[in-house]
Amino acid sequence: METTIQTAFDDAKHIVFLTGAGVSTASGIPDFRSANGLYTQNRNAEYYLSHRYFASDPDGFYEFCKKNLYFPDAKPNVIHEKQAALTQQDRATVITQNIDNLYEEAGTKHLIDFHGNLYHVYCEKCGEAVPVADYLKSRIHAKDGGPLRPDIVLYDEGIKQQNIIDAVKAMQAADLVVIVGTSMKVYPFAGLLEYRNPNAKVVAINRQELRFSFDFEMVQEDATKFFAELKVK
Repeated sequence: METTIQTAFDDAKHIVFLTGAGVSTASGIPDFRSANGLYTQNRNAEYYLSHRYFASDPDGFYEFCKKNLYFPDAKPNVIHEKQAALTQQDRATVITQNIDNLYEEAGTKHLIDFHGNLYHVYCEKCGEAVPVADYLKSRIHAKDGGPLRPDIVLYDEGIKQQNIIDAVKAMQAADLVVIVGTSMKVYPFAGLLEYRNPNAKVVAINRQELRFSFDFEMVQEDATKFFAELKVK
C-alpha cells in the first residue's frame, strides 16, 4: 500500500465507505452481476426481485429469495472488519448496497443499508419485526397470519427517504471517500458522489478500473489485500 494512502486514512476524521458486492465475495457471497452471478445466470432475476412479482406471486418470490439470496454460513471478512473498526472510532460511515447483514455482524457502528437488509424481516399486516429464522420456515406471520417480507428495496420501489438524507449528509461531511467493490453504475447509489465534499480525497479500490469525471486515486487490486495491509490506529 502506498504511504500516501495510509496517511490519508490516518489523517481523515470523516471517512465514507461506498461499498458493493465486491466486499462480500471474499465471504462466499457471489456478485450477482458477475459472469457467474444470479443476474447473468437467470435473465428474469430482476423481475423476480421486483415489487410487481412480489405482489403477483408472493409464494414464488419467497422461494426465489430463500434459494438465491440467503447465505447463512457467510462470515465478515477483513474488509468488513477494518471498516467496522474505523466506524467504532467514530471516524467512518459505511454506505453499502449490500443486503447480506455482514456489516452488522462485523459490529459496524455508523452504517447505512442503502438497499435494506435481508435479515430484517417484518409483517406487512402488523409491522412487527420477526426473526429471520421464522421467515425462512414460513412467509406467514404465526401471530396474525400476515405476510412477511425482508426489508429490502425491490425493483420498482423507492429508496427510504431517511437513508438518502443520512447518506447525503455523510458525503457532505466526508474528508475521505473510499469506493470499494462496486462499479458505481447503479443509481441512485452512484449519484451520491455528486454530493461529496469537493475538498474530500476520493480513493477507489476495485478489481476493474473505474472512471470518473473528477480527480481520484484508483487502486486496481483485490480489496481484501488492500484492507489486510491497511493499518487502523
